[in-house]
Amino acid sequence: MVRGGINILRQESEIMFGCNTGVGAPVMYNYINQYNSSICPSTNHCKNTQLFWYFQRYLLQKAISVMKWDVPDNWDKDYFLYCLYCWGTVAIINTDKFGVIPQGCTLKGYNVFYRPAQAVISNPLLKGVIEPVIGEQCVLFKCTADYGGIMDLVGRYANEMAIAMESLDMNVMNSKLAYVFRARNKAGAESLKKVMDQVMRGELAVFYDEKLRIQRGDQTEEPWDYFVNNLRQNYIAGDVLDTLRRLEELFCTEVGIPSARSDKKERMISSEAERNDVETSTRMEMWLDGWKKSCSDVKKMFGVDVSVNWRHDPNEKNVSRETSGGDDE
Repeated sequence: MVRGGINILRQESEIMFGCNTGVGAPVMYNYINQYNSSICPSTNHCKNTQLFWYFQRYLLQKAISVMKWDVPDNWDKDYFLYCLYCWGTVAIINTDKFGVIPQGCTLKGYNVFYRPAQAVISNPLLKGVIEPVIGEQCVLFKCTADYGGIMDLVGRYANEMAIAMESLDMNVMNSKLAYVFRARNKAGAESLKKVMDQVMRGELAVFYDEKLRIQRGDQTEEPWDYFVNNLRQNYIAGDVLDTLRRLEELFCTEVGIPSARSDKKERMISSEAERNDVETSTRMEMWLDGWKKSCSDVKKMFGVDVSVNWRHDPNEKNVSRETSGGDDE
């Protein structure tokens, strides 16, 4: 199921980011143009696709972990969750061979409220294309109120975090710049090599022959010049790591994971923390209400128990804070 989940993620990502070419390499210009035109500016996206895939999988798993789902034993839980979060819709149907199971689906038709009227299910292990009526022959789980998944949200932050990580790697690599010496003659170069060897061995004092010094009129010059780059001035890896952490915190806020803001230099007062908790939970609470209703509908239609709730309820923190009184400074 892990491979299946990755395939669902990859297919959904291709659709969401406009790069579902349907063909292998080489990719033609019109497909490349289609992908780049979906991003503005078109050059502002991660070039390291493997890095992007890493953050996309990481953030998606983080989002899925927010809720704890209890499903029947005959359901493939990973399939159900990946379809729900990536595709946005899952239909629960009753089959002769497999019983009551979830199936990824598309939608067709509409009712008086312009809501989808039917689910469209295509599975080679099921006979033909199934088009059950929603609310009568199947129960529809939708990830969000607009029937979409969260791959656009995941993809946005994955891309920004991948770009930040590229900057981090580049900056750390540039910080490896060694001292660069220029010797004025071969003897000076060889002497300089020996001096550096002695320094690297940890000798307390290093000496060289004064005869190597060059006399130019009344001035005496050393047998070498050296170039030293101010690595500390150009080292921004700490700032990039702060940016990376802040991006993850913003994503966590959007998917209902409480986090203390890393950009706050001083501790947050109680009222600020409560506002952050409300911002964190409000959106996910809306999704959760829809999921719980679908769970109730599954019970009514098929007699099957499905439940979902917070894995770690952010509202419990508010209760404990109110009990303790908090610090309002």
